[in-house]
Amino acid sequence: MIRKEFSSGGVITDGERVCVIVIRNIRGAEIVTLPKGHVERGETPRMAALREAEEETGCRCEILRPAGRVRYSFQTDSGDSIRKTVQWYLMRLKEITGRAPDPAEISEVRWLTFDEAERTVRYPSDRRLVKLARQYRQPGSLSAKPAC
Repeated sequence: MIRKEFSSGGVITDGERVCVIVIRNIRGAEIVTLPKGHVERGETPRMAALREAEEETGCRCEILRPAGRVRYSFQTDSGDSIRKTVQWYLMRLKEITGRAPDPAEISEVRWLTFDEAERTVRYPSDRRLVKLARQYRQPGSLSAKPAC
């Protein structure tokens, strides 16, 4: 069976660093990636990206600009083929909520320099998004560094 899925996510920056998450993929391997998730009923892609960013990282953000769409396919353990489209946004950190992400979904939240993030994220599309965020960064845009 082939299913289509639509998700939305964000590249969160404080102007000098990028927020990444550590998760386990469908095969159980630990990977470093960017926060994203399904667009829920009644949500716009922008709303979903902001909600997912906050749920997965504890960061309340604002969207700076759209960053494009990424399309890919994968197969589940049950044999279903998934054709996924992710709408990405560049985001600026506004505040840390202090709310920890669900440990069943997110193993860790990390703040990395742009160079570290480019080297560490798992997927080539994530690396391209980090490079794009670097181009639009606003160094020193926050008076205090995030604690997470």
